[in-house]
Amino acid sequence: MQPGREWRQIALGLCALAATGCTTTSHSTEAWRLVDLTHAYAQDTIYWPTEDGFVLETGPAGVTEGGWWYSANAFRSAEHGGTHLDAPIHFHADGSSVDAIPLDRLVGEGVRIDVRAACAADRDHLIDVADLSAWESEHGQIPEQAIVLLDTGYARHWPDRVTYMGTDARGAEAVAALHFPGLHPDAARWLVGERDIAAVGLDTPSIDRGQSNDFLAHRVLAAAGIPVFENLAELGALPPSGFEVIALPMKIAGGSGAPLRIVARVPAD
Repeated sequence: MQPGREWRQIALGLCALAATGCTTTSHSTEAWRLVDLTHAYAQDTIYWPTEDGFVLETGPAGVTEGGWWYSANAFRSAEHGGTHLDAPIHFHADGSSVDAIPLDRLVGEGVRIDVRAACAADRDHLIDVADLSAWESEHGQIPEQAIVLLDTGYARHWPDRVTYMGTDARGAEAVAALHFPGLHPDAARWLVGERDIAAVGLDTPSIDRGQSNDFLAHRVLAAAGIPVFENLAELGALPPSGFEVIALPMKIAGGSGAPLRIVARVPAD
């Protein structure tokens, strides 16, 4: 069995565990641990300035007449907010919706590309081919069908909208004030054409930097059928390579995006 396929089979067996809602960052065993790369949804969850935030509508909670505990809530949320997935249809008319994304694009071998220093120096940094090539010079070529995670270091600012996004203003006029790093469109083309990746994610609100006005990285990736994971957490807890990613979105029929529970399976220390 090829190593990549073995990773996928093991990871698919962990999917139920990934969706259980455990609140700890990682779960340890003798051989591996799970690292939660997901921000919890709450009142302060960050959404795009044009979207309303997450709303939890509390329902009944208490001991019933029969003597057992019962609670049930409702929630409201835009597709694109918090830790979430962008489906290809978000920026490509013929792209897959959330429910149609093949599972082998959501579960597989991961790599973490550390661009924290460059992003700390310039909050509008565009992650370019030189950044990706520098990683390969040290760690080897990005594997085919890898899930590429870009660690900008911005998760440390969550959920402060000013330091994370550049502004806490709301509405359409606030979009011009956004400042955070993103992927250069040429680097997106390189990942598609030269490395044939399965998916890409990062710890900022968008795969395009905050000052983008054409969302070209989104468009390049969407046209290639590549899902995008945004607003990730805890990327700094991952090694550069040698781990597995399990990224399971809410399966919204026809959805352009969805809340995402994403974990990494990492060899134990």
